[in-house]
Order: sequence, then C-alpha cells, then structure tokens
Amino acid sequence: MPRRGLARDSLARRARPARLVRACQQVALRSGKRALRVAALRDCGRRCVYCAKPLAPETATLDHVHPLAHGGSHLPGNLVTACGPCNRLKGNLMPYEFFARNPWAGANFMRYARAVHRGLKRGARRAVSLAMAA
Repeated sequence: MPRRGLARDSLARRARPARLVRACQQVALRSGKRALRVAALRDCGRRCVYCAKPLAPETATLDHVHPLAHGGSHLPGNLVTACGPCNRLKGNLMPYEFFARNPWAGANFMRYARAVHRGLKRGARRAVSLAMAA
C-alpha cells in the first residue's frame, strides 16, 4: 500500500516541472517579443517609419516590412515600428507596392528605418524613385 502512494507522489512531481517549464517558456516568449519591440523602437528613433510621427512605447506597433503572409520573418531586420494607422494602411502589401502608392512613406522609411535589411531598403529606394518619376 505505501508503495502505491509513493508512486503517485513521484508521478505528480514529474508532471509539475513540465507545467512549470511551459510557463517559463511562455514568459520567455513574451519577454522576447518585448525585447524585439524595444530594440525596434530604439533602431527607428522612436518614430513611425512611414509618417515620422513620434511614438510612445505603449502606442507603437511592430510592422513586418516583408509581410508574414508573403513569406516574411520575425527577424529584427524585417521589423520596424509604426503607428496604428500606418500599419493598417500598409496591411499585407509588399514594400514596393506600398511605397509606389505612398512615396512620402518611402522617403520617411529610408530616413528612419536604420536596422532594416539592406535588400528591403534598396527596394524601397527604387519604388520611391519610380513613383516620383511618374
């Protein structure tokens, strides 16, 4: 009899660390997202990269320059800070489509998005120059 009780306790103890590990992973994920947001705010000069409006950390949103729907990633070279209206305006558009429609946003993007991947910035420069020429 006492052996059964002992086995139950050992199984219960084994299950607890698994739950604890999952909880710790969720906290780490949340703190990782927070770290990405803080780093993006710092890299973008605490401004929206599309309209150049100053942002508070509470109102800033992260925008994927190359959208996730089109194969983008969560890497820091693809993340910028944007205000809510600009983030909704961009939506799932590719950067060159968005900058062709809104050349003013592309000009601000080139000025404030300092840590963005070089290829994305090059594409933005081309789209803005083509939109200005037309």
